[in-house]
Amino acid sequence: HLLLFLLFVGPFNCFASYSRATELFYSLNEGLPAGVLRPPTAGGQPPPAPQPPRSFTLASRGLGGQYVRLDNRSGELHTSAVEIDREALCVESSGATVFGGAAAVSSSSSPSSESCLLLLDVISSSSSPSSESCLLLLDVLVLPQEYFRLVKVKIAIRDVNDNAPRFPVPHIHLSVPENAPVNTRLAIEHPALDPDVGTNGVQTYRLRDNYGVFTLDVEENESGERTPYLIVMGALDREAREEYVTVIVAEDGGTPPLVGSATLTIGISDINDNCPQFSDSQLNVTVYGNSSLGTHVVTVHAVDMDLGSNAQITYSYSQKVPQPSRDLFHLDESTGSITLSSKVDGDTPRLHRLIILGNGPGCIPAVITVLVTIIKVMMRPPEVVPRFIANEAEGVVYLKELEPINTPIAFFTIKDPDEKYKVNCYLDGDGPFRLSPYKPYNNEYLLETTKPLDYETQQLYEISVVAWNSEGFHVNKIIKVQVLDDNDNSPVFSQPLIELSIEENNVPNAFLTKLHATDADSGERGQVSYFLGSDAPSYFSLDKTTGVLTVSTQLDREEKEKYRYTVKAVDSGFPPRESIATVAITVLDKNDNSPRFINKDFSFFVPENFPGFGEIGVISVTDADAGQNGWVALSVLNGSDIFVIDTGKGVLRAKVSLDREQQSSYVLWIEAIDGGDPALSSTAKITILLLDINDNPPLVLFPQSNTSYLLVLPSTLPGSPITEVYAVDKDTGMNAVIAYSIIGRRGPRPESFRIDPKTGNITLEESLMQNDYGLYRLLVKVSDHGYPEPLHSTVMVNLFVNDTVSNESYIESLLRREPDISIEEKQPQISIEPTHKKMESASCMPTLVALSIISLGSIALVTGMGIYICLRKGKKHHRADENLEVQIPLNGRINLHMLEKKPVEISNI
Repeated sequence: HLLLFLLFVGPFNCFASYSRATELFYSLNEGLPAGVLRPPTAGGQPPPAPQPPRSFTLASRGLGGQYVRLDNRSGELHTSAVEIDREALCVESSGATVFGGAAAVSSSSSPSSESCLLLLDVISSSSSPSSESCLLLLDVLVLPQEYFRLVKVKIAIRDVNDNAPRFPVPHIHLSVPENAPVNTRLAIEHPALDPDVGTNGVQTYRLRDNYGVFTLDVEENESGERTPYLIVMGALDREAREEYVTVIVAEDGGTPPLVGSATLTIGISDINDNCPQFSDSQLNVTVYGNSSLGTHVVTVHAVDMDLGSNAQITYSYSQKVPQPSRDLFHLDESTGSITLSSKVDGDTPRLHRLIILGNGPGCIPAVITVLVTIIKVMMRPPEVVPRFIANEAEGVVYLKELEPINTPIAFFTIKDPDEKYKVNCYLDGDGPFRLSPYKPYNNEYLLETTKPLDYETQQLYEISVVAWNSEGFHVNKIIKVQVLDDNDNSPVFSQPLIELSIEENNVPNAFLTKLHATDADSGERGQVSYFLGSDAPSYFSLDKTTGVLTVSTQLDREEKEKYRYTVKAVDSGFPPRESIATVAITVLDKNDNSPRFINKDFSFFVPENFPGFGEIGVISVTDADAGQNGWVALSVLNGSDIFVIDTGKGVLRAKVSLDREQQSSYVLWIEAIDGGDPALSSTAKITILLLDINDNPPLVLFPQSNTSYLLVLPSTLPGSPITEVYAVDKDTGMNAVIAYSIIGRRGPRPESFRIDPKTGNITLEESLMQNDYGLYRLLVKVSDHGYPEPLHSTVMVNLFVNDTVSNESYIESLLRREPDISIEEKQPQISIEPTHKKMESASCMPTLVALSIISLGSIALVTGMGIYICLRKGKKHHRADENLEVQIPLNGRINLHMLEKKPVEISNI
């Protein structure tokens, strides 16, 4: 795509020292993108020497400045963001069209001669624009003042094939006479137009279907315009085919070529190349001698295949027809009707030969012979003379429908012209009519109706008044009765209830149905218009003329499933009549709603040890769709090995019993999928929290054995902590609140030790005396506060009061003995809620006294501690084995006879 390069070069700086280089010519293709630049090439020469800075500016912002952008520092010209469209800029078809602009250039010093030579190479390689060029003009100023120069830049916009030929009208009509000779040329008055020029303009025309009788030729005038000509290549006959419809295609010379087309209708005009012709050469008719004047004898008819004036036929007698025959029989020259024009008497010839000519323009007349035989009758027929009361014209009586019964139509006078015979009459034909004598006259008869006429039942009646004399001679008087329509019928819908269905989410202005109502009346009285009833929603539309019912908006079945309203059909009579039908529309469901959980997050509280497959909770989910689209299936996305959900009822169950101590909560994701195609789904989060039940007794962690023991020195001060019992409970809440109590004691003075019910700390209550030495065994009960029944464990705490442990085997033998301890049934008293002591108000003096006593006691305590430490250093070697414990396994409701007694060495507390 080398045509995408751009021309614009910026060597304007050398013009400051080369006075003759004042004009530059460039050319570029239209439609190039923004920012295209073509830098100059020096033909392998080294780059020019560095030049001092210059500035380039446009002298004015004309139209040309919209399409190019000048770099003020480098002098480069680029295409701008505005695309160049040659056809929009240069609307003239010939001559150069110019659009201007200007620029300025400045420099601090003279450019080098090497740069000027480079510019001259570019100028010499440019060519002057042709007379048909579309030019953009720019005036560039070179600054500063000492190098001032005005440079004129001409940019020729080259045409590209971006426009297809287009005919000014979509349908072209051309008339060709049917006798046009071969090679007849007819100019097509609407040639195709192409804004492109040169070879990109229209070059050729062709017919998509020439039917074997047409072709196209193109002629070019002095100005270069090409006009297509239709050439007749074969014989034409309008009577065989009166019209040819094809497509004319115009093609330009671009690469690739573009085409445009229009419908070409070639009408074959008629010429008088056919003459009238009779289907028969002779007709034989008979006329009675007593026929009345105006009696129709016969009608001749010729045919001409041409059109219009070329097919006009007139009828005339041949010169061979004698004058008496012409006087007896009248020939209508337009219709060819022959009637009796004079009375037949005894001298009238019995045979008449009528030669009739069918005359057409420029044609030899067609000939037909009519042989008329007259049968002579001795008596004259009766006469029937009508006198019409109703409106009558040319033998046709006009009556409105719904006229009342006995509406008079006409009087008839019946008489015998010879006055020799008695004449009677009667009415012949079907219809609600009656012919009766009109009293007191003997030969007068009244024709009247017997019931109302109905236009919709029958519009035309033909009846005859027949008169006959006593000799049996009959005469018929034919009367036609035309019934006139009245607006006596309302429009009738094809069905009173119109049931429709449409899928929801329909496109706007969707077609629903076409209403149809008929009106038996004629003319405007039978023209039906359609209207919506007042109960129809505003988004339904009904075309007044066609009856097409549409809906202008999308329907949502979930919002409303049924629509029911009325429509009216109104005729154009006066006063108008109308009828009403009901439209019932059912909106069909589409799967456009996902299943919807009542809550996005469900939480269920379940007691632990809940039985397997018990009902944990119900997951409520709905789907606004109907039928299969609204059927919802539930499934567990995670944890399906433990939990299962009932799709029909939404009941969540656990397959196994749940233990809170193993896992206190579960988070599940439940997916709901509907039955649509494609299916829609949604998810919800389920949190299952296990409620604790008291199923775990406290677990004693310290001491670890019932046979461990601890050495307590006799010098231990009262209130000093001795050891502790530490237990935990796997349950939670009140089930895990632990209380400690001593339920059994044995020793020299067992009440010397107490246990804190909250912490399990065992402290010395009283000072130990010489008589208090020995082994103390305390049975500690560790109980929780579970409901409905607390659980507990027991542990034996062994304390050996002595200065040293001199005989371990003796102590161990004592521990192995079964303790003789009586169980105290005393519940530990423990407050679950923290207590707050109230500080009683006191005066300052008691407070100072108390602080003084505490200070003195602290000094004494520190002194005593120092002495005690010094004494312990001297006995360090005797203390290595004095702290021993025995651990026992924890067991709720411990059996003291089953205690395992295993000594374990522990650190001193």
